[in-house]
Amino acid sequence: MSAPQQLAQLGLPPIDQVAFVVRDLDSWTRRHEALFGPFHYMDGSVPASQYRGRESDVELKLAFGRSGDLEIEYIEWVSGDSPHREFLEAGGEGLHHVRYRVEDLQAWLPRFEELGFEPIWFKQFSSDTAFVYLEHAGDSLIVELLQMPEGGPGE
Repeated sequence: MSAPQQLAQLGLPPIDQVAFVVRDLDSWTRRHEALFGPFHYMDGSVPASQYRGRESDVELKLAFGRSGDLEIEYIEWVSGDSPHREFLEAGGEGLHHVRYRVEDLQAWLPRFEELGFEPIWFKQFSSDTAFVYLEHAGDSLIVELLQMPEGGPGE
């Protein structure tokens, strides 16, 4: 059974974001403004994240658009070790990962690990806000789990 088929059996909420890693954020957002715009921009830097077992300060530029209820995210890597840098260095540009919002990220990790997914990038921002990227060997699909209250992070 493929990783996407296994994910379908987990009982996850619907995907709420599809993310693309791009070399030129402005070019991508201009080109896709009619499809997903208007875009909202932000500094997506993540200090002191854990990437493949090491601490890494990552600088990213982000743009967010929409297609109905689905958030479209464009990510331009600037510096630091991250999955985005790895993707670009491997010659990739385009679809990178899908995101699920979950209430308890730590409770989901063992379920993903049972399916062969390994956490590769993690950051705990506060007691109620964290994310993790998970990869499965031999599969290009990266899954992000985001734990964050609807109103935004707490303390």
